[in-house]
Amino acid sequence: MVKRKEPNKLEANAEDGSGSEDSKFDNEEIVNVDFDFFDPRPDIDFEAIRNLLRQLFDADNTMFDLSALADLILSQNTLGSTVKTDGVESDPFAFLTVINANLHRESPGIRQIIDYILSKTKLNAAFNKKLKELLSEGAKTNTGIIFSERLINMPTEVVPPMYRLLSDEMQRAVDNGEKYQFDYYIIISKSFTETQSKIDEDDERPKKKKKKGGTKSSEIFFFHAEDEVIQRKSEHCMTYRFSKEAQAADSRRTFQDYGISPQGQLMLISSSNFKNMIDEMLTLFAVPSQQ
Repeated sequence: MVKRKEPNKLEANAEDGSGSEDSKFDNEEIVNVDFDFFDPRPDIDFEAIRNLLRQLFDADNTMFDLSALADLILSQNTLGSTVKTDGVESDPFAFLTVINANLHRESPGIRQIIDYILSKTKLNAAFNKKLKELLSEGAKTNTGIIFSERLINMPTEVVPPMYRLLSDEMQRAVDNGEKYQFDYYIIISKSFTETQSKIDEDDERPKKKKKKGGTKSSEIFFFHAEDEVIQRKSEHCMTYRFSKEAQAADSRRTFQDYGISPQGQLMLISSSNFKNMIDEMLTLFAVPSQQ
């Protein structure tokens, strides 16, 4: 049986976009959506997983063999989850899984990512040194790389159940003698800073005052709310600029038009904090109870 995870019903607010600010909330409409959690399916999910990986790596996605990485992820079809709304045959809107970096360090997709991670952490000496130790050929520990991405309008509430299920699946795999007992987890994600909006520059309405010393804010924001929890539990965390930022596609420049500058984010969390991280997510992003 492929489907082995109970669907969660989440309430999403859909605004009709008409009327004043007050009437907008008066006309607010509640839409119930069933999110079903499935095992990854190589025969169905390949294109969607590859596209979500492309979204995850943003401007730098062409630096990786995403097809090989998607194949590796889908080969672990009893580990990790996809989230769908229209049955197992439909495309996933979200996924989460983990790859043993030490076991697969020479596979095409993972070798490129390890080199990339080490390159991006050079400016953080302590983080870089720790990663070199964990990802070296003779490492005595096991490190998992967590891959997780979802469409931008997917609610955060789908994430904690995926992490809980992943934790349970890893334990079952360990009980069966498989190498999923990890000492550390590397989590690849994205964050952003605010820049001067090009829309505002072209608008005749009064502008907000620019920050003294420039137009760019140093405050970091998260595309995914759960990353704030992961960051708090992390041993190391850093942001980095994309290597191919200047060559980004027009679709990505739309972020910049609205005053958002995406950047990569790397976090390292120990196994001792991993369960606490999941527990905190389950508490903070609990599925709303049905009335």
